[in-house]
Amino acid sequence: MYNYLMDFSRNAFYQEKLSKLSLEKEIIRAKDFEECDFDSCIFVDCIFEKCKFIGCNFNECILSAINPLDSRFIDITFTKSKVIGFDWTRAQKIEDLAFNNCQINYSNFKLLKIPGVKITGCEAKEVDFIETDLSKGDFKNTDFEKSRFFKTNLTGADFKGAKNYFIDVKNNALKKTRFSLPEALVLLDSLDIIIE
Repeated sequence: MYNYLMDFSRNAFYQEKLSKLSLEKEIIRAKDFEECDFDSCIFVDCIFEKCKFIGCNFNECILSAINPLDSRFIDITFTKSKVIGFDWTRAQKIEDLAFNNCQINYSNFKLLKIPGVKITGCEAKEVDFIETDLSKGDFKNTDFEKSRFFKTNLTGADFKGAKNYFIDVKNNALKKTRFSLPEALVLLDSLDIIIE
């Protein structure tokens, strides 16, 4: 398939299928992608500068060490993809993100407002959620080993089937948050109590 991204004379891509692109250490600047499907694409150590991704799907892609400088991500779904070490804090706007059966290890969502985010069936190890608004998020069946939750808004979030999380009940907002046993017993670890 033709490598659309290498055609830098184009700035807009609409309802296009981009397959098996492989870019490393590239700067992708001021490109708009609307309702595009990225299949089996690889982006490693790239900068997306002032780009717009709207209504796009990433299927079985690898996005590693990405800097989304001043870019916008709206209504984006990642499926069976590796979105590793992605610093979402550098983006200009994030809205309606969904990760299904992905690896999002070492990513940074610190201080972001992303209510309703979906991170389901994922591996989310050492991810930073400090002071992030994750209210009404869907985190079912995700592994949160060594991920950081502090002053995180988890109001109305769903952690059923999730595992390896450590969430201090005194330092996070947990109103109407759903958990499942036996994993939820770890919530007691943050309380100064003795269970015999």
